[in-house]
This record gives sequence, C-alpha cells and structure tokens, in this order.
Amino acid sequence: MEKHTRLYLARHGQVVGFEKPAANGYTDVDITETGVAQMNTLAERLRDIELSAIYATGLKRTEKGAGIIGRYHECPVISKPDLKEIYFGAWEGMTLEEIEEAYPGELKKRSFDIAGYRPPGNGESMKDVSKRIRPCLKEIIMENIGNNILVVAHGGVNRIILCNALDMNISRLFNLEQDYGCLNIIDYFSDNAVVKLVNGSLCWKSEKLEPLRR
Repeated sequence: MEKHTRLYLARHGQVVGFEKPAANGYTDVDITETGVAQMNTLAERLRDIELSAIYATGLKRTEKGAGIIGRYHECPVISKPDLKEIYFGAWEGMTLEEIEEAYPGELKKRSFDIAGYRPPGNGESMKDVSKRIRPCLKEIIMENIGNNILVVAHGGVNRIILCNALDMNISRLFNLEQDYGCLNIIDYFSDNAVVKLVNGSLCWKSEKLEPLRR
C-alpha cells in the first residue's frame, strides 16, 4: 500500500479579545487561559501520536499552541511564516465596528467576493493567501513523506488547506467551520488527498461564529 503523509491540522486556541471579533491577521495577539486549556486538551489527544515535525506560523497564538503540544514529542517545532493568517492591511487589529465606521460598506463588498477582495492598505485576498500557502504546505509534505506531522495554524489558513484537499473553490471556504482549538486530519498520497476529519472538537464549547475568521 502506498505510503501517505498524515497531516494533523489544528487551529490555535481562543485569543485575547475574542469577545469583539477583530481583523487579527498578522496582528500578534496572545491566547487566553481558555485557549491554553484548549491546546492542553489537544496535546493530550495527540500525546501518543508519533510526529516527525510540528509547524507553527511565527505568530504567538500558534507558536504557543505548538509549544504546548510539543512537550510530549521529541520532534522540532518549526516556524513557517508563509502559513500566517491573511494580512488585513489597513484593517489590521481593528474590530468589525471600527472597520465599518472607518471604511463604510467595505465589509459587505468583501462578503460578496471572499476569494478576490483585498482590504485597503495592500491587504491580501484569500486567493493571495492560497498562493503562498500551497507551495509551503507542499514542501512540508514532501519533507515528511510517510510520517505524521502537526500544523498549528489559523481559521482562514486551515479553511484554504481543507478547500484545496477537497478540490473545493475557496470562495466557499466559510462553508467549513474552524472552532478555536479544533483538529482536522488529512492524508496526503502522491496523487490525491483524503480528508479524515474536519473541525473535530474535544471537550470545550464552540465559540460563536466570527465574520472575519481570524
């Protein structure tokens, strides 16, 4: 049987300021005590899985989660900045209310063109994010053929990875939920990918939906 690479794809834990959804793309927010608990629970879930490598995105919210899980594994934790969340340009760090006040109608425009809309201030579209994620993930898979790996990333990034694995247009990426601390599992073969689990939650309560999916 052909060897495959199994990707355990997690979303970081609950972030500081989650009560007021904000454009935390490159903004380096920390995770809350609940977020730490979520990652500890996920660490226990993955404790007996043999991992060849753990990857994070260079942002605190993923690095901290990767470090928590990495306590039980001897493999390295590697930062891959190309797996960062979408860059929101001039919207970075702003709440939805602040964006709507400063840029009236732009959030609605984005909702009509999730794949192609670029926020002002040289922000990225989801198509842009996909273009930087795909080669980075391919490189990770090729470096770990036949092994299990963990990537701790972001809501938008995870959705794009799942869309690509499912051969699904990224304009529909918000049809896939990604709760804080969730787990996805994807098996990569030489010519296809098999999605085994999407948005797997363990014992915590899911948070409300976030329009920006930071």
